[in-house]
Amino acid sequence: MNLLEKTDEEIIKIAEPFWNNLIISSNKKDYSGFTRDFSAEMLYGANEIEIGKQWSTNELLVNLSSDKTCLGCLRRGSYISVLYKQTSTKLPGEFLGRLVLGVEDNEIKIFGATIF
Repeated sequence: MNLLEKTDEEIIKIAEPFWNNLIISSNKKDYSGFTRDFSAEMLYGANEIEIGKQWSTNELLVNLSSDKTCLGCLRRGSYISVLYKQTSTKLPGEFLGRLVLGVEDNEIKIFGATIF
């Protein structure tokens, strides 16, 4: 599978379920759901204790709205970053979300996920 040859529209359709799952799982503080699509490399750095600390200290991460807008895709190396304008159910303003997708063992996986 060559992820990099897909159009932005195709990538966004692939990314939507990944991003939606991250929102739902983060709001529920569901570690196994949150990490289910992570690459092996991403899983290595995303241990349950550290993610739990982030959930307990960052109100944004547990109050994400399903209301978001995809801003587009950026290709770099063998990865594609999908950028989102994200809102919160409790915090005012807009936030930038970034989902990094790549291929591992012929499956599309998450290689990065950030929001700020």
